[in-house]
Amino acid sequence: MTQVTGRPPVRARSGRRPIPPLVFLLVLALAAAGVWWNVIRKDAARQAEEAQACATAQAAAPSLDPTTVSVRVLNATDEAGLAQKVAGDLTGRGFVVAEIGNDDSGREVAGPGEVRHGPRGSDAAAFVALLLPGAGDYPDTRATETVDLVLGPEFVFPDSLATPEAVAAALSTATSAAAAC
Repeated sequence: MTQVTGRPPVRARSGRRPIPPLVFLLVLALAAAGVWWNVIRKDAARQAEEAQACATAQAAAPSLDPTTVSVRVLNATDEAGLAQKVAGDLTGRGFVVAEIGNDDSGREVAGPGEVRHGPRGSDAAAFVALLLPGAGDYPDTRATETVDLVLGPEFVFPDSLATPEAVAAALSTATSAAAAC
């Protein structure tokens, strides 16, 4: 026996296709995945840049008292008396000039010059490197804190030396960047 209710019998759905809504949902999911991929990638790049900036700030030259830094000024150019001129300038800035002479190491110096130092003189070398922008860094095995400032073929006195104001600005920038980390 069938009961009679006021409702019409249920018919199977015909004519409705499930494919278009599924395709729409798939496209929507792919778009959302693309947006999140871009956000995550940009965030990773930003974090990498911040880490690089912090590493650079931490490796920046420390603010030292020039009277505590012992420098040897060596001339690797053909211009006579260049090391003497630079040594006079450094002495005027308060540095202790331990030696003045020609570079007899046999190393080929490129650019404006090179800063040579041992492990104990790394901080002093970073400080001295601020004086000669573009100078190369050459760590060696010396046991002292003495730093060699070797003048290269592109060195022009006094233009190649950074001004005291430029050195102070570089130190303040490095200090503020290190504080931000």
